[in-house]
Order: sequence, then C-alpha cells, then structure tokens
Amino acid sequence: MRAHAGARTANLITAARGPKIAAIANRPFWLVEVGVYNTTDTEFAVALQRATAVGTGGTALTELNADKEDATVDATAINTPTADDTVAAGEYARATLGAAKGAGAVWTFGKNGLFCPAGTANALGLYLPTGAAQHFDFYFIWDG
Repeated sequence: MRAHAGARTANLITAARGPKIAAIANRPFWLVEVGVYNTTDTEFAVALQRATAVGTGGTALTELNADKEDATVDATAINTPTADDTVAAGEYARATLGAAKGAGAVWTFGKNGLFCPAGTANALGLYLPTGAAQHFDFYFIWDG
C-alpha cells in the first residue's frame, strides 16, 4: 500500500526534532520519496536520518492512502515532536536549500525504497544537522 503525508513544519526544526514517518509495532515501511522546500529567505541544511527512539509525539499528520480508501496506513506521520528524538549517526541524504522561498530538494529511493523496521521507536525523519532552527514545507511517500 502506498501512502502520502505532507505539511509545513508546526514548530521550529532542530538537529533532533523534525517531521518524520514512524513505524508501528508490527509493520515495517519503505520510504519511496521525500521532498523539502524552503519557506523563508534563509539558507539552511537539511538531512534525512533514522531515529532510533522517537521523542514525545507532536502534531499528527493526516496520512493519505493512495491505493485504497478504506485501508489502514502502515506508519504514523508526525509533524514536529515536542521532545528530541534519538537520531542515529549518519545521513541517508543531505542538501543545503538556497536562501529563497521555494528552494528545495527531492530524494527518491529506487525500486524498493528505504527500509524502516517495525517498532514504535523506529522512524525516518528530516533534521537540521547544523542545529539552526528553521521552518519548511515537506512531504513523504512510503509503501507499507
């Protein structure tokens, strides 16, 4: 099943707090595509990283099922947590977004997508590796 979620960040994003797709207890998911776009005139770096412990949940996003209206989505989309995540070392993707509204990056993850194992502590999210707080627009597309 393919699902989508997207929004503008609800709180300022940092190096350990950012929007994410979190796995649920018994189901893994595969991240297919991520897009992120600047909403200000300030340049910033953004990275896609794995969270190994998800902080206190923040604003939930509406997950849209692209395949079947009545099916349950296999992951939880979270806008911005209210407590830090534990972010694993290393980055799957990183970009510096230019100092212009609409500057952006889109990352795709091939035929099978980027795997995230089952378990409520696991997630794939967008973080600011330099730590500078910033708002941005984003979307996630995943298969579950």
